[in-house]
Parts: sequence; structure tokens; C-alpha cells
Amino acid sequence: MPDAKINFMRFQILIFDGFDELDAIAPYEVLKNASSAGAIVELVTSDAVKEITASHGLQLRPSAQLNLEQRPDVLIVPGGGWMGRSPKGARAEAERGTIPAALKSLHQSGTIVAAVCTGAMLLAASGILKGRRAITHHGAIKDLQAAGAEIIQARVVDDGDIVTAGGVTSGLDLGLWLVERFYGSKLAHEIEVEMEYERQGTIWRPAV
Repeated sequence: MPDAKINFMRFQILIFDGFDELDAIAPYEVLKNASSAGAIVELVTSDAVKEITASHGLQLRPSAQLNLEQRPDVLIVPGGGWMGRSPKGARAEAERGTIPAALKSLHQSGTIVAAVCTGAMLLAASGILKGRRAITHHGAIKDLQAAGAEIIQARVVDDGDIVTAGGVTSGLDLGLWLVERFYGSKLAHEIEVEMEYERQGTIWRPAV
């Protein structure tokens, strides 16, 4: 039988053509380092595709397709291409609508939805950020505010069932915060040391 202390959780990172590599790979590696504690980490897509090409040309094969009937405990959404209005990326996916619709359904079903950088704009496109505390890349803050979110100037904003992080490298801090939240500060610190990374900025949470 598995160790009773192991907390099995499924973390999925949603990738799409034009996503920013570090937005997804940073939390992926952090969470993979928590696998011994029960973290199951997968790269998933909203559509049935064999390969995804990221904004800087990295090509990845997803492990699975997002399944609304077998929802993850936590879904992480990267950004990419928002400010540059790239033909592929977060803005294109927001306009297409498939990902925002899936995010809304998953959130309503109880999945914790997290975002790195302009991945928050995909959350906003789903409508789940209206009236909620959030942060994104500094270049998209006005867009996020216009979508109805309350901007909190922090590295990571944990508003319970919605967690957002600032630009690009903050995906490391998001990943480490999720490890701390679900597996404890000791493991988060061990991963931080192993990865030779010092956490930056502040973690915002509602006052208890």
C-alpha cells in the first residue's frame, strides 16, 4: 500500500501553439520534483494533436488531451504572444474560445485553475476572473483590469481556487508555491535548493 503521507494530486499544464516555453516548463520541472510526494504532472492540449510548437520554436508532444470528465486537481495555463498580437498564442486562443470554455467548465467542476504570465488573459476570457484578485505580465495588466479582475501587485496571487503569477520566470515561483501549499514548506525549500533558485517577490493570499 502507498505511504499514507503521500498526497496524490494531478497537475496538468495546458499547452497550445504559440505558448511561451518558460511559462509552462518552469512549473512543470518544479512540480515534477515533487513526484515523490504524490504530484502527477502532465502536459495536455485542448485539441487532439500530436505535437505543439511553442513561441520560440520548441516542439513538444503532449501526454494527454484535456478531459473534462476526468478533471485534474490543478490546471496551469501559460501565456505567450499576447502583447505582440501573435497569430498563435494566448490572444489567438482567447479569440478562438475553445480553451476559455474548457477553463470555465473545469473551474465550475472544482478544478483549481492557475496561470502564468498572460495565461491569466485566457482565464479572463473564460469569465472566471471577474471580481477576483489576480496578476499577469506587466504589459497586460491594463487588459486584465479591463476584463474585470482586481489587480494585486505580487509575484503570485493565490485567491483560493484561482492562482495567478506575473511574467515568464514567475512560473518557478508559482510552481514552488503550489508545492508549498499542497505538500509543505519543507519540500518546497528542498526543491528550491536542488534547482539553485531563490524565490522572488511576494505571495499574496487573503487575510484569514
